[in-house]
Amino acid sequence: MSPKPVNQSPEEFLASFDKFGIHLGLERIQQLLKDLGNPHQQFPVIHIAGTNGKGSVCAFLLSILQTAGYRVGRYTSPHLLDWRERITINGEWISNEDLLTALQEVEAAIAPKFPSTQFEVITAAMWWYFAKQEVDIAILETGLGGRLDATNVCDRPLVCAITSIGLDHCQQLGNTLGAIASEKAGIIKPKCPVVIAESDPEAIAALQAKATECDAPITWVNAATRTATGTIWQGFEYPLPLLGNHQLINSAIAIAVIQSLRTQGWQISDEAIRTGMANTQWAGRLQWIEFNLNGKPRKILIDGAHNVAAAEYLRQFVDASFPNQRKLWVMGILNTKDQAGILKALLHPDDLLFPVPVPNPATTSPRDLAKLVTTILKTPPQPYSSLELGLKAAFADRRSQDIVILCGSLYLVGQFLSQTFE
Repeated sequence: MSPKPVNQSPEEFLASFDKFGIHLGLERIQQLLKDLGNPHQQFPVIHIAGTNGKGSVCAFLLSILQTAGYRVGRYTSPHLLDWRERITINGEWISNEDLLTALQEVEAAIAPKFPSTQFEVITAAMWWYFAKQEVDIAILETGLGGRLDATNVCDRPLVCAITSIGLDHCQQLGNTLGAIASEKAGIIKPKCPVVIAESDPEAIAALQAKATECDAPITWVNAATRTATGTIWQGFEYPLPLLGNHQLINSAIAIAVIQSLRTQGWQISDEAIRTGMANTQWAGRLQWIEFNLNGKPRKILIDGAHNVAAAEYLRQFVDASFPNQRKLWVMGILNTKDQAGILKALLHPDDLLFPVPVPNPATTSPRDLAKLVTTILKTPPQPYSSLELGLKAAFADRRSQDIVILCGSLYLVGQFLSQTFE
């Protein structure tokens, strides 16, 4: 592979690896890390898999461990605004300079026999950077599945966690909850503790089978409950700033992981847990944003809601929070997703839909999205050729009590957060 230009940005650098597509498997990443000096063996790891909730659990854990005084690496995907946000230490993005250095180190180590995918390159850069920075601990979110994911190269994670499992990425992982759970369960390692939050019997059976095979102790987690002053799980009370009832299970997973760390000698006080929980932030997920549009201040609720389960969580939240208010949806969805299922979960007959394109080659066209809701909505939607036009139309139709919601894709959420509207 020819050398990259000196002044190339990380985004431009990584774009050159996009042509290799998605190819799950561990042989290439294992060889690459070996040639880099096995950085993945130089610091302890918490490994998180699941369909929904991984990012929230990572956010809770980062905040708690940082509050407890540790130097914490975190690796998540996808990003909303910039590749650098995937790799953080104590919540600070990796710098452009450090990311380019890491990427160049990785590129130099790639063997011609093992050409790396884009995700493998950024993942190897993460491993190399965290090792160089001597983090105390790293929290890693799987990219796709678990068993064959490029993050799944650590033989002895401190603890693994598997969040809720749903039907997503079925082309790669399978068409049943049991098949998908089996792929997620691939992060479970021999005799390493695992925290699991799951209620579907088929998924539970797959997860239990893998844990039994690995002689891995399981902590089964049920959702926390709300109190007059906050949230409680197994007698422990804590604040919960992230919106939505699905955070009751995500926060419980995080606390169960922390409890496992405590049994292994990590010093994390109850106060660190409570303060960490209170300070947790996770952008683009059930987040209210104030912005200017047409010279006027506006307020919008943004959320990824990029699969059916996440869409159901979002609908439950807006129904509980705004039961008598009309919902206006500015939405774009990738064509690799269950568009009909997401729309059915989100839309009620009196709602309005403003279909827009996702800034991704795999976008569903706004016109095709509009066609999918003819039997759901009373008012047929008009497709819009850009996010800005869809937003302007939504706020033009908005009545005083209506709420406007942007959702359907994290790529779309990222575009909104990065864009300035006239």
